[in-house]
Amino acid sequence: MKKILFISVISLLSCSRNTQTAHPPVGGVLSQKDLDVSKNRMRNLNEIERGQIQDWISGQPVKFYPTQLNYWVTVEGYDKRERRTDDSPISYSYDLYDFDQTRIYDQPFERREARFGHFDELKAVENALRFIHDGEEVTLLVPSSLAYGTFGDEKKIDNDIPLIVKLKAL
Repeated sequence: MKKILFISVISLLSCSRNTQTAHPPVGGVLSQKDLDVSKNRMRNLNEIERGQIQDWISGQPVKFYPTQLNYWVTVEGYDKRERRTDDSPISYSYDLYDFDQTRIYDQPFERREARFGHFDELKAVENALRFIHDGEEVTLLVPSSLAYGTFGDEKKIDNDIPLIVKLKAL
């Protein structure tokens, strides 16, 4: 019995060494230091991704324009258009691609008669839908912070992956 207890204690101690807490316990609170580390990590990652996206854009025949929310779109002045209001309906679909232009999912994401303020989408998609015209198609270049962020979608999209979104208002 003493051997089992000893082995259990050693196992627990060896598992707890050299690990970093990724998340606070349920109901826990991050310290200011943890928040600052996370903020700096996201800032640095965003700078790197913006540079990579700019490099990718320079090799494309299509022109992309930056938006105020930190993504790019194929329409100049896109986020200066009239904005759709909360609770207004919209039907849309979109496909996701990586920056090798490989389609990630076989089927597009599609929503019919969704209402603003009542659905959860990628931040960039929801923002872009506010400005899209009916029947219009646009391409978005989205940094990971506005896509699936640090956790990915837990299916096919890994963490910290910027995306190309081909969005269409139906």
